Amino acid sequence: MPESPDFSGRTILAVFAHPDDESLACGGTLARLSDAGARVVVICASRGERGSSSDSSLLVDGDLAGARARELREAARILGVAEVIVLEHPDGDLRWADVPQFHAEIVSAIERYRPDGVITFAEDGLYWHLDHIGVHERTYTAVKSLGAAAPPLYYVTMQQGVMREIVDAAVANGLRLESNPFDIEPDAFGDHAKPPTFVVDVHDWVPRKLAALRCHRTQIGPNNPFRHLTEEQARRLLGVEQFRRSPLDAGWASIIEQLGERVAT
Repeated sequence: MPESPDFSGRTILAVFAHPDDESLACGGTLARLSDAGARVVVICASRGERGSSSDSSLLVDGDLAGARARELREAARILGVAEVIVLEHPDGDLRWADVPQFHAEIVSAIERYRPDGVITFAEDGLYWHLDHIGVHERTYTAVKSLGAAAPPLYYVTMQQGVMREIVDAAVANGLRLESNPFDIEPDAFGDHAKPPTFVVDVHDWVPRKLAALRCHRTQIGPNNPFRHLTEEQARRLLGVEQFRRSPLDAGWASIIEQLGERVAT
């Protein structure tokens, strides 16, 4: 297992759009930071009420938003997240709705927690999801508004082609695909993303990442590829998470970079 410095007393703030984004985007890094002693705080902008459900029996009175919020908290416990803040901005409209309020909430969280670094989506939103792009924009402008007092900002990206490999591995293991498991083409993940500046080795945290993903049962049901990977396949395909530092100059490196290995550019 890679050695990690002692990050006791340090804080990381992660800002995402929907329940399950935290696990998919960088669950391994969040778990590794937590294990190293860092306090990890996750802001989720919406409760994901416009998503679909893999199984209606998982819902109480048809309440998908409530189910997804519970799944998020369960996943967060597995990852070692210290605090989850679930906002109620409208799923599907995060790029345009409640802009001043959402901006103020992110600024307030930064001022309250004084994080050593902030993680959010890159410009591509992992796969050009407009809600993800909206969260990228709100987080960027919130951090930028703090000027010299701003913490380092990091964008999490996904290696192009890895989601296609995950689907192909699951199919080879017996998964019968009757429809697209992600509602978009797997090749959209990481498509035209800018290269990372550093990567974090999370091979030993992949079982936690996968367990957290599987907590999101309404989204990752029995026919989802993430439920049909062997441990070896999961470690190989999910064992590296990649990041790019925002051009905003905080003047110092965060603990996230201390975990990572710089990528030559």
